[in-house]
Amino acid sequence: MADVAKSASLAERLLAGEKRALARAITLIESDDPAGWELVRELYPRTGKARIIGFTGPPGVGKSTLIGALTGELRKAEREVAVLSIDPSSPFTRGALLGDRIRLTDHFLDPGVFIRSMASRGALGGLSEAALQVALIMDAAGKDDVLIETVGVGQAEIDIVDHADTIVLALMPGSGDSIQALKAGVMEIPDVIVVNKADHPMTDTMVREVRGVLALSQDPEGWKVPILRTEAARGEGVEELAAQIDAHRKFIEQAGTLAERRARNLRSEVLGIATSRMRRRLEQAVSEDPATAELLDRVVRRELDPATAAGELLEKHVDG
Repeated sequence: MADVAKSASLAERLLAGEKRALARAITLIESDDPAGWELVRELYPRTGKARIIGFTGPPGVGKSTLIGALTGELRKAEREVAVLSIDPSSPFTRGALLGDRIRLTDHFLDPGVFIRSMASRGALGGLSEAALQVALIMDAAGKDDVLIETVGVGQAEIDIVDHADTIVLALMPGSGDSIQALKAGVMEIPDVIVVNKADHPMTDTMVREVRGVLALSQDPEGWKVPILRTEAARGEGVEELAAQIDAHRKFIEQAGTLAERRARNLRSEVLGIATSRMRRRLEQAVSEDPATAELLDRVVRRELDPATAAGELLEKHVDG
């Protein structure tokens, strides 16, 4: 009963917008504490109000600086902002997580801004699961905008930002990584494209390349993905970015696609969590079962093929 009362108290403080309560709630979720999942269960009916904005793009393009500048722009409109930075580094190494987040440090003392980094520690499936729950908690805490930043454009990062209402892809001119991102099909993801560090001499070339790729894939009846030029370190072009995020939000609300997108994302999240938990249970069962160890040894000895072994594994530990 004491745990339930403690959870209710934490929920009340979080709903009241208390920063320490939000920080505590996130710690519970990150550490896979049952109290964290109970909190999400309790607060879930109070979610769905915040705009979830995902930022992705190759490392080094200045996403953190861009988010910091955008946060300042949103605060001018008196919007409450939460920033969730997904990083593969240790959460205890300030340099790895916040070394390039100079612009974000401007907001640390702002009561209307909450900033949190989450480390993957190599467990990307679990990270996706926890990050999405943290975004829900930030939403419940009364934030108007939840900005999710990832460190790259790999599949794990895409899975996370794909749960956003609006996705911003940041690119940098003269970067081979950026061109690879275009070729890898990442262009199917964004709602807004930002070419940052736009004083680079290759900016015009990149904008032309991006526009060419978009021309091949855009729906004539759908949202026209804008290509913006920014100098985030100087705050240039950030006001236009905020305006395009607003415009995209209005477009998907009026078209009815916001509700569709959220429904699709929530269904995907349920399946993702179930898959992640099933895998953990299966791995645990496998490690404790001598018969399963022998089954895997038969695969190693090439007496049994992997697909047949997988079928037997599922039949024993899942179907059975």
